[in-house]
Amino acid sequence: MKFHWDASDYAKHSNAQQKWAKELISRINLRGSESLLDIGCGDGKITAEIASCLKAGTVVGIDNSAEMISLAKEKFPNSTHPNLSFLKQDARELSFCQEFDVIFSNAVLHWVLDHRPVLKGIYRSLKKSGRVVIQMGGKGNASQVIEAVNEIMKKDEWKRYFINFSFPYGFYSPEEYEPLLQNAGFIIASLELKKKSMIHENEEKFKGWFRTTWLPYIHCIPIELREKFISSITEKYLQINPPDQEGKINTGMKRLEFVVSK
Repeated sequence: MKFHWDASDYAKHSNAQQKWAKELISRINLRGSESLLDIGCGDGKITAEIASCLKAGTVVGIDNSAEMISLAKEKFPNSTHPNLSFLKQDARELSFCQEFDVIFSNAVLHWVLDHRPVLKGIYRSLKKSGRVVIQMGGKGNASQVIEAVNEIMKKDEWKRYFINFSFPYGFYSPEEYEPLLQNAGFIIASLELKKKSMIHENEEKFKGWFRTTWLPYIHCIPIELREKFISSITEKYLQINPPDQEGKINTGMKRLEFVVSK
């Protein structure tokens, strides 16, 4: 299912993803001359940050959202970022062949259920001895949010919109993912499930995060009822996990991270 992303709204509510991406970038150990592919570049801010570290290299950001690619090109034009380019492309249909030294992706690939075509395309896109550094939602990710969503979905007011609905995210454990990497031909340097905390400054920030990232659920609801649905989810979640004394809301996350090479 294709989703319409509000790229500008997402950019306002993706601080945690940006923080985690910066942590992940530090693990790449860039020399400054690599060619790098960023899968799921979103609004481009992380991709541009990587490009600034590769003065003698090149960076390509891809995303399957036309809205995201349009915003990225607008914010980071080639005229001011000559080593940076953006393309609309699906992670399952990578068109590259032995073009990149490094492939990077953060908070993206859990949107894909079957990772076999993704990993096949990544392997093909890498140069010999190329490296891959990826983090995404893993098994148990946002479990308390999912618990709240499942409760609301069962209510009479909402259940008619979720007939035949199936869980939309590929949240894998390391044990489930290891054979996928091995079958794709990768040499595994590390593969682990990491606990993360996503902190929302207040209730409105939590709603903004849910509104901009939980699209498979939200797009099942008529437009005129979506804010009410989001408010119901938020209310239920805060019953499970109330704000702290400063009004901040914590969401426990699980991230599957791996570093592999060709």
